[in-house]
Parts: sequence; structure tokens; C-alpha cells
Amino acid sequence: MKKLLFLLTLVLVLGSCSEYQKVLKEEEVGPKYKLAEELYKEGKYKKALRLFEQIVPQFRGKPQAERVMYYYSDTYYNLEDYYLAGYQFERFAKSYPNSEKREEAAYKGAKSYYYLSPRYSLDQEETDEAIQKLQAYINAYPDSENLEEANKLVAELRNKKEKKAFEIAKQYHHRENYKVAIKAFDNYLIDYPGSSFREKALYYKLESQYLLAIGSYEVFVKERLETAESFYNNYKKYYKEGEFTADAEEISEDIKTRLEKYK
Repeated sequence: MKKLLFLLTLVLVLGSCSEYQKVLKEEEVGPKYKLAEELYKEGKYKKALRLFEQIVPQFRGKPQAERVMYYYSDTYYNLEDYYLAGYQFERFAKSYPNSEKREEAAYKGAKSYYYLSPRYSLDQEETDEAIQKLQAYINAYPDSENLEEANKLVAELRNKKEKKAFEIAKQYHHRENYKVAIKAFDNYLIDYPGSSFREKALYYKLESQYLLAIGSYEVFVKERLETAESFYNNYKKYYKEGEFTADAEEISEDIKTRLEKYK
């Protein structure tokens, strides 16, 4: 019985494959379109794509073109080929501005760019593009059911950029290039005033100035310690009980001790 079921399954599979290959080689567009749509709806996107690639040029200007182009774009999206999905969805949205699928296409196109955004340690050019695309969608469709998710994606991408900028400044600190680190943290705090890394940036800026001061020639020590003290006061103003409060207070006490000898 098991052997019989296996043979029947094998016959069905081979029959299905031979039908697909037959349609793939046909000249007529109709059977290709019908099978491509069936495969798309069944989630067999790789097979559907091969057929769509053959028929898309032949449907341009025809009534079915809108439907075909949406399936074609969405097939790339479901195959996680986000470069082509983003491109094709953008073409669809521009080509069919009155389509009932236009908003969905606009969102999936923008979201494709989100998926292309690399990890924070790499160049963030594609992250900038993703933010731009998602923000354009948010502005165009302020009442969309996708609005909450779109805003979350934008926030995530912006946080990634913030982290990138913060890590660059922190690297200067860890490499003991304190002057550059202080400047980098200053720029970071100006560019990202509401950042989740703000406390860390203020603390590392303080520590950089402190370490710069105590490692300086004597002629520069007093002035640089006083600057470090002002950085501590600024940190303390915002974070009385922060993650780095204890470390900051320890630095502050040492600054006061060192400054005593200049009085």
C-alpha cells in the first residue's frame, strides 16, 4: 500500500513538473499567465517568477498589466530579493497611481529598503535611503493601517544611525585620542539631542576630558581640569542617578583634589 501511494505521488509530481516545463516553453502568453498566477497564489514563487519574467514585457499597455506587475513585484518581495522588489514596487506605484494596490505597493517598496539597511557598523547610505522612503510613505498615507509599524521602522533605522555615530566617537575615546573624541561627542550630542545613548556620550566626553587633562603637560593641566569639571556639572545636571553617576562622581572628586594645589 505504501509503495502504491509513493508511486502515485511520484506520478503526480512528475506530471506537474512536465506540465510546468511544457508551459515554460510555450509561445502563447495565456497559459503562462494562468499558471504563473496559480503558482504565485500557492506560494511557489521561484517557479512563478520564471513565468512572470517571460510574460511581463508582453503585457505592457494591456488591461491585465496592472495585475501582472503587482504579482511580479510581490514575487520578488516574497523571495526576499529586496533590491528588485523595491525597484519594481516603485515602478508599479508610479505607473498605476489610481490602483487599489498602490498604497500596499508603496509600503512594500519602502519596507524593501528597510530590509536592505546594513548593520550599524557598516556604511549607512542605504539606511538613509530607507528612512527617506519610509518617511515619504508616512507623509503620503498618514491614515494608513501600516502607520504604526512604519514609524517603528523609521525609529529603528534612526537608532541604528545614532549607534553608528556614537560608536565612532567611543572608538576615539578607547584609542586615547581624547581631543578628537571630545569633538566627536560634541557633534553627536548636537546631531542626536534625544538619543538613547545621550548619557553615555556625556559621560565619555567627561572621561575623555579628564584623561586628557591628567595626561597633559603641566602648563595645560589646570585649564583642562576646569573644563572637565564643567563637563561633570553638565552630566550631573541631567543624570543625578544615572548609569555612570558613581564613576562620574569619582572623577569629580579627583578633579577637585587636583585643582586644590592651584589655589
